[in-house]
Amino acid sequence: MIGQDQSEIEPTQRENIFQSRCKINKWVCSLIIDGGSSTNVASTRLVEKLSLETIPHAKPYKLAWIGKEGEIDVNKQVLINFSIGSYKDEVLCDVVPMEVTHILLGRPWQFDKQTLHDGHTNQYIFFINGKKTTLLPLSPQEVNKDRNIIRKDKEEKQKGQAFTKVLLAYKKNLPKQDVHHLSFSS
Repeated sequence: MIGQDQSEIEPTQRENIFQSRCKINKWVCSLIIDGGSSTNVASTRLVEKLSLETIPHAKPYKLAWIGKEGEIDVNKQVLINFSIGSYKDEVLCDVVPMEVTHILLGRPWQFDKQTLHDGHTNQYIFFINGKKTTLLPLSPQEVNKDRNIIRKDKEEKQKGQAFTKVLLAYKKNLPKQDVHHLSFSS
């Protein structure tokens, strides 16, 4: 694993869900992998601000969302091409108004990639063309930076300011070597 030793990872990841960053086109966005989610999800704001093309949902449904929206209709999907370091993927996501992250990868992505989650280190492991791929989580400090950026984005949206400023803040906060969130081995 690049950048972190076991003594750093173990205590800090005990109570965290997997959070990382990915790139969509030229933009750095937040990403969560959650085994408790039965679907892959993209935030409405991400889809709108990056002008991503949506398609009608093949099986629309209602979602009882925690928050002021109450029940919402999920009737759109978006095909998202993203990368984490040199790992590239494409995933079909339901489009929902969520504030916690830009992309949430749930059970469908985990099933399709046949991932293994190491609960102790909070890493996701899977194989691509026979090569082991390990996704490493952000540190709690990096997660807090991302949460602050998303919170600031929400506040700016309420003030009517541009989403682009927030995405640029991600780019500034991204370490020079994005690959520390991804490692490869044979």
